[in-house]
Amino acid sequence: MAKKEQDRKLTPAEEKRMRRFEVVSAELEGQGYRKTPLTIGLVAANVMIMLIGIPFLVLSMILFFHINGTSGLSFGAGKTLGLVAAMIVLTVIHELIHGAVWSLFCENGWKDIDFGFITQYLTPYCTCAAPLPRWSYVEGALAPLVILGIVPYIAGLFSGSVFVFFLGIMMILGAGGDIMLTIKLLRFKAQGEEVLIYDHPTEAGSVVFDR
Repeated sequence: MAKKEQDRKLTPAEEKRMRRFEVVSAELEGQGYRKTPLTIGLVAANVMIMLIGIPFLVLSMILFFHINGTSGLSFGAGKTLGLVAAMIVLTVIHELIHGAVWSLFCENGWKDIDFGFITQYLTPYCTCAAPLPRWSYVEGALAPLVILGIVPYIAGLFSGSVFVFFLGIMMILGAGGDIMLTIKLLRFKAQGEEVLIYDHPTEAGSVVFDR
């Protein structure tokens, strides 16, 4: 994460999570785990998502036209406002899905899940304050992409619903950060067989503990 992002003032909730992370981190390192941060800068991530998102949008529209033709493409003010409203609601649901899936693997359930909003970057977030097995963490990270992005994308594509199709596209792009972080995590070469993933308490990304 860029220095400017690292230097932002933490909220009381973030400071509390950081203190808990430091305690858990010390315990795991005392048990022989190696700690490796895997984070990304929010600004850099948003730029990358836009660069990838534009060709993805173009190719998606070509595919939609190929399957459905140009019928039903009228997208007036009402549908546009509806799309914006749906995106706002689904952005909140996106974070709730992260929390719901991760809570299934946490010893304390929902008590280990925190939600917040980084005003500086207009970014809502969900974070898990407990170390999880690698694939449990990945399931929670990608669940919103599948449920809110890929499923509506496919449904809209084959039903010919431009509204549902666009909503799926926006939710896929909205999960761009999750995709980037998951790729970074899966590319990580652990030195041992035991791997735990701890959501970073204040930055976008995670911390890997392995031994």
